[in-house]
Amino acid sequence: MKAVHVHVTGRVQGVGYRQGCRSTARSLDLVGWVRNLADGRVELFAQGRDESIDRLLDWVWAGSSGARVLGVETDVVAPDVTLTDFFIQPGPVMTRGDDPPGTPRGPSAR
Repeated sequence: MKAVHVHVTGRVQGVGYRQGCRSTARSLDLVGWVRNLADGRVELFAQGRDESIDRLLDWVWAGSSGARVLGVETDVVAPDVTLTDFFIQPGPVMTRGDDPPGTPRGPSAR
């Protein structure tokens, strides 16, 4: 069994990235979680068979159709034996004006 802790940078929030990650992880029989971070990144923890983790990491780089992944940081970590499913964790609630860093601003950005 392999477990990874991952941070993904780029346009990965508001584009179905977490839902796609959960769907892919579940199809690979992985357990873990995914969530948005206030700084615009997505964080995830996944564990399962080595081959399945490698396939999920391939998806993490590709992302959902609206995503633009710029970077992926992956650390191999200890498994969490309490997990039984792959779920979306609530992330920070962003309000208008709380766009992630690097979000274009102004009329031409919309």
